[in-house]
Amino acid sequence: MFIQKEMTLNSKKRGFHLVSSEIIAQLPELQQVKFGMLNLFIKHTSASLTINENADPTVREDFESHFNQFVPENASYYRHTLEGSDDMPAHLKNSILGCSLNIPITKGRLNLGTWQGIYLCEHRNYGGSRTLVMTIQGDLE
Repeated sequence: MFIQKEMTLNSKKRGFHLVSSEIIAQLPELQQVKFGMLNLFIKHTSASLTINENADPTVREDFESHFNQFVPENASYYRHTLEGSDDMPAHLKNSILGCSLNIPITKGRLNLGTWQGIYLCEHRNYGGSRTLVMTIQGDLE
C-alpha cells in the first residue's frame, strides 16, 4: 500500500521547530499501517528536516546558535547574495541537514524514540509557508 499527500506548514520564524504533531494530524492513515515507512520531503532549498530531542526547547535554541556560527551570514566568499544575507547560508544548511526523512511505522504509529521529534529547520528570516510531501509505504492491519 502506498499513500502520498502534501501538506503545508504555516510560516514559522527562523529556527528549529518541533512539527511532529502537525504532521501526524495530517496522516490519519497511519493508524491503519501494521508496519512500513513514512518518507517526508520538504519542497524547498532554504529549509530542512531533521529528527532530534523533543522535550527540552533549549536544544532547538542551541541548534540555531550552532548552525548560525557553523554557517555564518555575510561570508566574504559568498557570490549568491542577491536574495539577502540569510539566503546562501540557508541553502548550505539545507544541504547539510537534508530535505528528507525516513521514519519507520509500527502498529499504526511513527516508531520514534521516546525523546525524538521531527523538526522543521527554518533557515530564512522570512521563509514563508513550507510544503511537505508525505509518502507512506506499508502493510495494512
